Amino acid sequence: MTLIADLSTPELAALRSSVQAQYDAFRGQGLKLDMTRGKPAPDQLDLANAMLALPGNGDYFSAAGEDGRNYGNLQGLAETRALFSPILGAPVDGVVVGDNSSLALMHDCIVYALLKGVPGSARPWSKEGSPAFICPAPGYDRHFAILEEFGIRMLPVAMTGHGPDMDAVEKLAADPSVKGMWCVPKYSNPTGEIYSDETIARLAAMRAAAPDFRLFWDNAYCVHHLTERRNEIPNILEECERAGHPDRAFIFASTSKVTLAGAGVAFFASSAANVRWYLSSASKRSIGPDKLNQLRHVRFLRDVAGIERHMDAHRALIAPKFAAVAEALERHLAGTGAARWTAPEGGYFISVEATAGTAQRVVELAKAAGVALTPAGATWPYGKDPHDSNLRLAPTFPTLAEVRAASEGIALCILLAAIEARAVHRAESAA
Repeated sequence: MTLIADLSTPELAALRSSVQAQYDAFRGQGLKLDMTRGKPAPDQLDLANAMLALPGNGDYFSAAGEDGRNYGNLQGLAETRALFSPILGAPVDGVVVGDNSSLALMHDCIVYALLKGVPGSARPWSKEGSPAFICPAPGYDRHFAILEEFGIRMLPVAMTGHGPDMDAVEKLAADPSVKGMWCVPKYSNPTGEIYSDETIARLAAMRAAAPDFRLFWDNAYCVHHLTERRNEIPNILEECERAGHPDRAFIFASTSKVTLAGAGVAFFASSAANVRWYLSSASKRSIGPDKLNQLRHVRFLRDVAGIERHMDAHRALIAPKFAAVAEALERHLAGTGAARWTAPEGGYFISVEATAGTAQRVVELAKAAGVALTPAGATWPYGKDPHDSNLRLAPTFPTLAEVRAASEGIALCILLAAIEARAVHRAESAA
């Protein structure tokens, strides 16, 4: 197709009329489709249904003879930590197994840091005056919500396709009031990009950062591949140790999108000093996690090869959905200049950069046509996208047929909003 910007005024009017008719026909179908959140679909959850009968009647003892039914072992069962240790890139003693939510662990770490500080802190973060976090954007709205809840300033930095803009990160991190940074290093939410080796090395090596600066390393999608290639990234704990900052990284992950979303296990992994710090505070909050669920995961997944086989089954279910979105966007938008979009090799999202100033309009058009999208601005701190352009598409939960239908409508909405914006710009320029 021809670039919208290159069309003559009559050509633009004709295209607008054609796309409007297509949109009206789509809207007339009366669909009710939801593309708002990255939830696993029921058939993905079915892959782990065998877990519902595990660990089994009478099978409630760990390898060390611990009774999983009882209190205790705040750090988690040794065999559960050993199973996930290679995936987290941490030694077994450097892993803590929590209950089902890694987001809860992140929340707790923020609270503990605000109230007590972390190893290397001169005082609690809340006593620093106005603590701040570096926030790569587009990013994960729930990360931003935690910071906003506690009044921590958010400093957005752009993503580059290889991770955050490190020149900007290094400049911001030199301010001692900047205490942390959110990172989704593999298959980032929502852009899907993979942090480069250079990016990770620079994050680990920043010498001007405060002694208690922490990378909140949310490796949520570390095993969530969409192709046969299992992309790997450098080990952040090893990089930080090598750079002389062994306590810099807090690693988080969970099995929420691996096994059962509401009944997974979550992980905190870090240096020995950080693990001691975390367990000391967590011991006041809990007497111990759900160890039966930890046994259930060990019995079901067994080893790293078992995790990989299980995730291959996930990929077989969701990769066609990502392909369906890409096909619709390509067919309707390629060559128009209306948008650009990611082609992720893993994770749960497709990120679209629509024409500046149109994201809210796209969401409105989609809603009117029965397709619910993540609110415009959600992928930026404070819900304010400075360009009003980013859209996060979450194709995993609907059926493949629903994804195909929704993708048609979304592409038409993006195109129509871009044409409308161009028409307004041209009218204003002519006035």
